[in-house]
Amino acid sequence: MKLATLKNDTRDGALCVVSRDLKLAEIAQGVAPTLQAALDDWSYCAPQLAELYQQLNARPSARAFEVDFARFHSPLPRAYQWADGSAYVSHVELVRKARGAELPKSFWTDPLMYQGGSDAFLGPRDDIPVESEEWGVDLEGEVAVIVDDVPMGVPAKKAGAHVCLVMLVNDVSLRNLIPAELAKGFGFFQSKPSSAFSPVAVTPDELGAAWDGGKVSLPLVVHINDTPFGRPNAGVDMTFEFPKLIAHAAKTRPLGAGTIIGSGTVSNRDASAGSACLAERRMLETIETGAARTPFLKFGDRVRIEMLDADGRSIFGAIDQQVVRYAPPR
Repeated sequence: MKLATLKNDTRDGALCVVSRDLKLAEIAQGVAPTLQAALDDWSYCAPQLAELYQQLNARPSARAFEVDFARFHSPLPRAYQWADGSAYVSHVELVRKARGAELPKSFWTDPLMYQGGSDAFLGPRDDIPVESEEWGVDLEGEVAVIVDDVPMGVPAKKAGAHVCLVMLVNDVSLRNLIPAELAKGFGFFQSKPSSAFSPVAVTPDELGAAWDGGKVSLPLVVHINDTPFGRPNAGVDMTFEFPKLIAHAAKTRPLGAGTIIGSGTVSNRDASAGSACLAERRMLETIETGAARTPFLKFGDRVRIEMLDADGRSIFGAIDQQVVRYAPPR
């Protein structure tokens, strides 16, 4: 099934089921008011939501309405936890190579992960507000999963059973703020502003053969200003699949229902597939020519991130955002 959150006069919006073709939606009245509420009692709510979804696809009721994703939040407008991994180690290897640093061997066996801000996600069609272009605005196209309650110490072989939903991410990064933050030895904060997620989150069965229980084997299609930028396959070169990432996050603490686990920037060793972030393109240019040529995003630039099924149909709906100047309170 496909689930989304309609904007209303509350922080957390209204839970909706969305038709398979992304054309119609219906508020999940009588099941759960929000997606978080549904995840809190997933075993009870999921079958009822699935029934609504089947009805919407077969015989839409009078309550169904046409979808306009500009009216939708990210599936979870805010979450108790957003933990982003770096599952494509070849991407990290490129970062290191571009600055002449060796990749520690442990990076191939122990996932990188940071805890991002989760109290104010952007909607999939919301602007990306930034105070200064000098901060080095970058997109990061990723895949993410939402889990139910995960016990502390869960092994990877059992962690995959906790995946409830799959969605896409634009994990916005402010590249020029990152070095000074990391130099403090305490991780990202200001350099990682609000992320945005695809309009729709889907249950793994919606992905068919593209989901093998650990990863999504489909290209992530990225456009910048309507120009194709990359389509790396999310199922290729993923060193750490989602069960491993979930187990890593839950090693020393349980994960509450509604926790979001991200894959990190989707990246393929085969550079012909293009990239899912500007930093990777710039790294490749630096390695090849000694200097990066591709600029970071400017005010007015648009980013589109989407994933299509084998028949060319959008699965999650598109993240489609514009970078805009933000004027802070004075």
